[in-house]
Formats: sequence, C-alpha cells, structure tokens
Amino acid sequence: MHNYLDFEKPISDLEGKIHELKKLAEDDESIDTTDEIGRLEVRAREAMADIYSKLTPWQKTQVARHPQRPHFLDFAGSLFDEFTPLAGDRKFAEDEAIQAGLGRFRGEPVAIIGQEKGNDTKSRLRHNFGSARPEGYRKAIRIMEMADRFGLPVVTLIDTAGAYPGIGAEERGQAEAIARSTEMCLNVRVPIVSVVIGEGGSGGAIAIATGDRVYMLEHAIYSVISPEGAASILWRDSTRAKEAASNMKITAEDLKALGVIDGIIPEPVGGAHRDPETVISRTGDVIAAALKDLSAKPGDQLRKERRQRYLNIGRQL
Repeated sequence: MHNYLDFEKPISDLEGKIHELKKLAEDDESIDTTDEIGRLEVRAREAMADIYSKLTPWQKTQVARHPQRPHFLDFAGSLFDEFTPLAGDRKFAEDEAIQAGLGRFRGEPVAIIGQEKGNDTKSRLRHNFGSARPEGYRKAIRIMEMADRFGLPVVTLIDTAGAYPGIGAEERGQAEAIARSTEMCLNVRVPIVSVVIGEGGSGGAIAIATGDRVYMLEHAIYSVISPEGAASILWRDSTRAKEAASNMKITAEDLKALGVIDGIIPEPVGGAHRDPETVISRTGDVIAAALKDLSAKPGDQLRKERRQRYLNIGRQL
C-alpha cells in the first residue's frame, strides 16, 4: 500500500478511484472499466506532474522523509557488488546507524559508507533511525583510513536527521567523533564522492559528506538543523517548521545556487519512492562520472582542492 503525503490528496483520490474500478472489473468481468481507468490514469499523472513541479521546501522535506523512499541498503544492494560490511569502531562498540564496508562499483574496488534508517519498526530500532552514535563515526574514520592506505575511492550516501543526541553518546564524545570524521574526510588522499539521498541533517551528515564531489537527489534536503528544530529555537514554536524550511535554503536547488553542492540528480515524477530502480541507476551514473574525473588527479592535489573547496564556501557566502 502506498503512503500518501498530505499534499498528495488529489493524487490519492484519483488513484483510489482507479483501484476501486480495477477491483470492480476483477469481481465482475462483464463490466468494462478500461476507458474510465485510462482517463483517470492520465489525470493522476497530470496531477502528480503539476504538484511535484512546484513543491515548497517543507513539502520537499516530507518527500525526503517518506517511509518508502530508498535507503542506503537499497542503493548498496543495487550499485555495489561483493559489498562486505565491516563492523565496530575497535574502541567501544558497533553502531548500525552507519553502514560501512568494501565492495566493487562497476568492477572497481571502493570503500562505502552511509547511514541507514530502516524500513519497518524492527529495522528502524536496529539502525536507530539513521542517527549515529560516536561509534558510528569512529567506524567511518576506520574505513576511510583503510581506504586511504589501500588507495580505494570512497563513496558516501547520506540520509540522517542528525547525530544521536543521547546522554551516552555525549558522554562518549559525540562532538569529537563528528569533528574527527570530518577531519578524516579532509585528510585522505583518495577521491570521495558523496550523495545526499534523503535527509542531510547537521554535523551528523557533514561528518561523512565532506567530499570532492557532493550531489543531492532532487527532493533531498541538506541543512544545519531540522526545520522543526530551527523553529523551536528561533520562535519557541515547532509548528512554524514550514516557515523555517522556506527560510533555511535546504533544498537541492538552493544549495546548488549557493555552491554547496556540485549537482542535482533528477528523481522520477512523484519522488524516488515511486521508482527506486530509476533513481538508483541515475545515482550510479553520476558517481561513475565523478570517480572517472577524480581518479586522474594525484592524491596530494585531491586533498588540497578538497580543503580549498570548503574554505571557499565560507568566503562565497
């Protein structure tokens, strides 16, 4: 069953009628509903194209959080062969919010890091809804160190509301772990290609997104804080999240214009959750093109240009 967002009600109504007519035709073969179904399908496609052509930042936030949106494991299963997850930070524990390991991307060995939110209650609890503890970021550091040692490009897929803010995480050095992970991204001498596939929330996202090339899916968001959090801090009113989203410049279009990201990966009409295979394939093509371009550069040059890239963002803004 498809989960419809609030603003998708016109689409929900039309597709609901289509479903009813199909069921009616199945129950009574003497009833021909083909023409009516065809007309409704055209109207549903037109309504979807119209709605998704003018999404507000808050609506994009809802799409980025859609429960049926493809997550890290969906991308990893389709894009990488022989993906071998590596567990633990070798200091304290394993954190399943961050998945990391080695695999092959179109025949070439790569290191892979990403946040996994889960797709049902059990897996969401297991992956802590994609919000990593310090152990997750220290695991990412370990994988990046390994990639640097063996000359493996790094691909990171970002999808988190933010790092886990629990007491235990803070006691074990959450801020330090995020800072060290960001530092490691800046220090390695191998290519890093990052893609925000859903939510890119705060330092929890940038800890693994400080890459040579950074891309976003069309309806992904990337922000220093969630719209709800910003509204709570600025106005002491989380219900003003829509207003905050509009002012924060969190959409792919806004961030491309500001020079924070390098490109936008188009999603199928209706969002990535309606056609995961297409958006995953497009993402693979973008990653492949970026790695081809970056692999020609010496490691010291990559490191220097990556550091300069992030210094320039501050100067431009």
